[in-house]
Amino acid sequence: MSMNEVYITKTAHYFPNDPVSNDDMEVFLGMINEKPSKSRRIVLRNNGIKRRFYALNKEGHPTHTNAEITAHAIRNLFKEDPAAIKDVQLISCGTSSPDQMMPSHAVMVHGWLPESESVEVVSPSGVCCAGMHALKYAYMSVKTGDLENAVAAGSERFSRLLRSDLFESEVQKLTLLEQNPYISFEKEFLRWMLSDGAAAFYLTSKKPENQLSFRMEWIEGLSFANVKEACMYMGSVKQPDGSLKSFMDFTPEEIKDLSVLSIKQDVKLLSENIVKLGGLAMKNTMDKHGVKGENIDYFLCHISSEFFRTKIIDELAGLGVNIPVEKWFMNLTNVGNVGAGSIYLMLDELFHSGQLKKGDRILFSVPESSRFSYMYAYLTVC
Repeated sequence: MSMNEVYITKTAHYFPNDPVSNDDMEVFLGMINEKPSKSRRIVLRNNGIKRRFYALNKEGHPTHTNAEITAHAIRNLFKEDPAAIKDVQLISCGTSSPDQMMPSHAVMVHGWLPESESVEVVSPSGVCCAGMHALKYAYMSVKTGDLENAVAAGSERFSRLLRSDLFESEVQKLTLLEQNPYISFEKEFLRWMLSDGAAAFYLTSKKPENQLSFRMEWIEGLSFANVKEACMYMGSVKQPDGSLKSFMDFTPEEIKDLSVLSIKQDVKLLSENIVKLGGLAMKNTMDKHGVKGENIDYFLCHISSEFFRTKIIDELAGLGVNIPVEKWFMNLTNVGNVGAGSIYLMLDELFHSGQLKKGDRILFSVPESSRFSYMYAYLTVC
């Protein structure tokens, strides 16, 4: 059975509202216990993020849903020919922060696109890798010839879950118990990392003439959940044995008092494993496909913090994978950590930068700390 070539021929993005500077973050997210955060500056100094986007106004009220943000990004793919959205055959959307548990995220996105036709939709779950899973589904659909084209998107809207009012009951309870009236660092850490936004790709088996495109050579991933416990989680509480207790097993009062619905990250587990396992996964994947450091012109690596960049470089060098820092292309500083949407936003910015030329080779690297999963893809500019 012959397989089609798969090309990314269009990319687009959408950010809600104006960018938010470091100094204005607590204006939008609020102060916990009416006191400025003690950890904010430390986290920001390490992650290097200078601005991000929130689907909130200064009163903390939402301005957009995740599905709405994603639909805007998809619609922007067809700015030059809006009617072409009617020809889309698949909408595949990944996110860590759907607006609801049911219906699925992608059908809600489709609901924001009344100008499109009735098409197949798919909603991979997960965290940062969810966007890559969405891309792989779209890629395979076109690769096998099942479809002629597809749209893949990655997005996040975590800002409402970062608001101080989600933690107030927990802090008040700790105060009454005469304990430290601050939420644990595992909950506060991510308040200063995450950003809202979306981006989308148009994939097709037909390469347009007189236009740069990306030919997708391969895409694949690896999970270490068989040997590692959960590191980042939401809607659950980690137990002493490392297992997760679901929100469904708490009373409504406990869900509120323990801020069970907040997103949390085990920082110690993260620092011990994310770079080491990622280096191993990337080395194995590159060896499998015969890709070496010199075969990469642009390295698009999703990281949550600039803190990890030198650690990744050193880890890869120790494994014989040398990717010079000048080959890295990132936009974390200017857009923040958009989770499942980050790799889409990087390629979109690179695509429209004017610096690409035919023959350039691009490697994607997307780690997911939730239970240590990794996704990689290799593209050639053509």
